[in-house]
Amino acid sequence: MIVLPWPPSVNRYWRTFRGRMLISADGRVYRQQAVAAATGGAKFGAAKVCVAIEAWVPDNRRRDVDNLLKAPLDALCHAGIYDDDSQIVELSIKRAGLDRSNPRLEITVVPE
Repeated sequence: MIVLPWPPSVNRYWRTFRGRMLISADGRVYRQQAVAAATGGAKFGAAKVCVAIEAWVPDNRRRDVDNLLKAPLDALCHAGIYDDDSQIVELSIKRAGLDRSNPRLEITVVPE
């Protein structure tokens, strides 16, 4: 299992600069933290994988769990856990509970 920090919102992850969508400063910091957290995890190369995410939310605000996916999946790719997001053949996410002191994503990646 890989434990990643709580990701920035989709609105804070991306920025438009001169007509191009780029990862924001918050997004780059998150990516660095996530890559560091994923270091030492199993590497799957070009193999097809299944990814399961348990989201431990920081508060009781309403939020769409599907908006949590982009930043951590890209970070896992950047960390070399798998070569490309297109290798994911099964993806699940669930709200696991509330953890105000340690909001996080617990991610399990296994071969298909």
